[in-house]
Amino acid sequence: MTQSEARSGLGSQANVETTTYTNPVYPDYFADPYVWQHQGIYYAIGTGPVEAAGEVEETGQRRVFPLLRSNDLINWEFVQNALLRPDPSLGDNFWAPEVAYCDGTFYLYYSVGHEDKNHQLRVATSQDPLGPYQDVGEPLLDPQSCPFAIDPHAFCDDDGQWYLFYAQDFLDTSENTRAGTALMVDRLETMTKLAGEGKVVLRARSDWQRFLADRPMYGGVYDWHTLEGPCVRKYGNRYYCFYSGGRWETDSYGVDYGVADHVMGPYSDAGNEAGPRVLRSHPGYVLGPGHNSITVGPDGKTDYIVYHAWDTGMEARRMCIDPIHWTPDGPRCPGPSWTPQSIVLGSK
Repeated sequence: MTQSEARSGLGSQANVETTTYTNPVYPDYFADPYVWQHQGIYYAIGTGPVEAAGEVEETGQRRVFPLLRSNDLINWEFVQNALLRPDPSLGDNFWAPEVAYCDGTFYLYYSVGHEDKNHQLRVATSQDPLGPYQDVGEPLLDPQSCPFAIDPHAFCDDDGQWYLFYAQDFLDTSENTRAGTALMVDRLETMTKLAGEGKVVLRARSDWQRFLADRPMYGGVYDWHTLEGPCVRKYGNRYYCFYSGGRWETDSYGVDYGVADHVMGPYSDAGNEAGPRVLRSHPGYVLGPGHNSITVGPDGKTDYIVYHAWDTGMEARRMCIDPIHWTPDGPRCPGPSWTPQSIVLGSK
């Protein structure tokens, strides 16, 4: 339970209302959390336990992806599921939904596939943030030329142009790149059609990004590395692409970022050789923090990173929040936190 208090400012400052929160901010399984605001209300969508386990068909679920709502970013209520299930032949594993709002329509981007294979990127639309969202009927990328793509993230630049960041597999290696899942970006011609100008954002190059050694994939065996869960934020004149690296089921998983002067790159994540710089595990307290989104706090000023993390028993991934600090060395987070933290709600 949180405790609220009002603290008086000095001089011309208004009274500032604060409260506390303790992670996780939602008690149930809620992975890959994406949070956005619309008309003063926070909404969150994520991968629920049924979607993650590929049990959508077994449960007879007609809608996919849990949707939450909050007035303050820390007290959340489940409302309903978002997506009207598309063609069952696409698969039963639905991952990492995100929502973008453009010209009166909400666009739900997601991937669907069979276990951890044959995932394709898709998009659904709704006139209401809570849905229901109806799939538009075709993939964003051709599954024949891109047999595995996940974690779509739509980003709107200052000029109103939208871009889609996502993750896909690469099998080639070099001195500075390793086989595995890596990050891409393409321009959106419309909110439901890519321009076909995809560029590599970042490839794995460090040991901490290893998913699994000797992993059988695509008819071969690879030392597999993973970068996934892109989330882009423009700060100043630079673009920061946050991502999660490593294996999501272990304590090696964490959040780092690449930075670029242009939205399509080139991006660099130099400086992370010793491990993720934004979020990493605290053994005994918080494990595998990752797959983040970023939103502005209820004070209208502070950026918060929203992410999932395992409990120490590795029973569930649950939604957590902590502030992002923009330092001269790049974005940093004091989390992952597990003790009571103060948050500014606004001014009275």
